[in-house]
Amino acid sequence: MSLNADTLLDRIRLKQQLTKWRLIAIVIALIAVATLFEKSSFSPIKPDYIARITVSGIITDDPEMTKLIKETAEDSHVKAVLVWFDTPGGSAVGGQQVYLDLLKLSKKKPTVAVMRTVAASAGYMAALGTDHIIAREGTITGSIGVIMEAFEATELAQKVGIKPITIKSGPNKASPNPMEKLTEEQEVVLQGVIKDFFNWFVGIVAERRNLPLETVETLADGRIYTGRQALDVKLIDQIGGEDEAVDWLEKNKKVAHSLEIKDVKVEKEPSSLFEQLTQLANGKIGARLLQKLDGLESIWQPNSL
Repeated sequence: MSLNADTLLDRIRLKQQLTKWRLIAIVIALIAVATLFEKSSFSPIKPDYIARITVSGIITDDPEMTKLIKETAEDSHVKAVLVWFDTPGGSAVGGQQVYLDLLKLSKKKPTVAVMRTVAASAGYMAALGTDHIIAREGTITGSIGVIMEAFEATELAQKVGIKPITIKSGPNKASPNPMEKLTEEQEVVLQGVIKDFFNWFVGIVAERRNLPLETVETLADGRIYTGRQALDVKLIDQIGGEDEAVDWLEKNKKVAHSLEIKDVKVEKEPSSLFEQLTQLANGKIGARLLQKLDGLESIWQPNSL
């Protein structure tokens, strides 16, 4: 059957439109695939970058932070890591775990600690796991020490007519106990526990900062230091911020200054009301009441700044 000219032109236009839409569909599919690969850690399209990890607030034993640091270490596109610290410290084990995780990370990637307003106690401990420590002149750091806190309410209990009854297997069980007066023996036992972890803390400061143990023992009386003071006693390496950290990476680790810096974060569930109240407590005494830290603590909390 022969086709007239108009019908033939319509079919030609229809084929052209189909071809155009097919091309558009192919382009969209390619963009989608490229985006998918770019988001994947194994993507050849994903560019190299410098990762930024933030350690802030009260440090606790957080498996998600350990997972994040491990994944960062295994990402071949991460050429260096900046670790921002803004923390008064926290639990002894929490700070120790971050220190150990960063120590493993620094064996695979160049790693720099960038101290912000506060990086004290367990925060300073954790920063020791990096290759290089930078702080601002006014950064509060140091506070090398360990603390265990409790209260004794026996006299208050007597005044309100409460008689505590405690039955235990030995005199040092569940000590300190607010319903019992602390004995000399119990105090010695608790002091030994604190001293043991303190000795470990002092040891890693001496090792990581390449300082004589006797020098660190003098510095580790619990006092805080400004960034300038910390530099003078060699607890940190440099005064500065992120720009200086990137300059150091380029000069000492051959990491290109032009690389993009990307935040890598712990993905957590939405905060509960309890957690929001803890954050509002501003990292001071209120946070200790809202966010309970069991066991040994390495934390600095001033009444005011």
